[in-house]
Amino acid sequence: MLNKQELTDIIRSLIPETEFPDGTQLLEVIVPAEKYFSLVEKLKSDQKLSFNYLISQTAVDFLSHMTVVCHLESVEFRHLIVVKVLLTDRENPTIDSLTALYPTAEYFEREIFDLFGIRFNNHPNLKRLFLEDDYGYPLRKDFRDEINIIER
Repeated sequence: MLNKQELTDIIRSLIPETEFPDGTQLLEVIVPAEKYFSLVEKLKSDQKLSFNYLISQTAVDFLSHMTVVCHLESVEFRHLIVVKVLLTDRENPTIDSLTALYPTAEYFEREIFDLFGIRFNNHPNLKRLFLEDDYGYPLRKDFRDEINIIER
């Protein structure tokens, strides 16, 4: 099993633009949106890493930007990692889909699209999961529903 520093060094050699915040319980890596799919693909396929299980994928709205967050695990080596991508375009937040790597990403990404409005390039079936097409995105901090008097 590789320690946090060894994992950091390997990931930095794969994608030099990555950032590693200090003081986190799990290893966290922040990757530019255009490198997201490439990094996750390498994390999964590299024999020393083998991050073969997508535990979860979600998003967080910070008003100034949205962040896509995914938790990956290597079942073989028991490594855990948190991969984050900051999206600053609130009008058209877009990122590559992970469905080609992890089929379970299909429903995680549909939920993120439904609740935050983040679009996933190359998703096989990107449509709303729970809400009507014209409802809005209720987990955005600027969401308002005047009819049901919901404000965030």
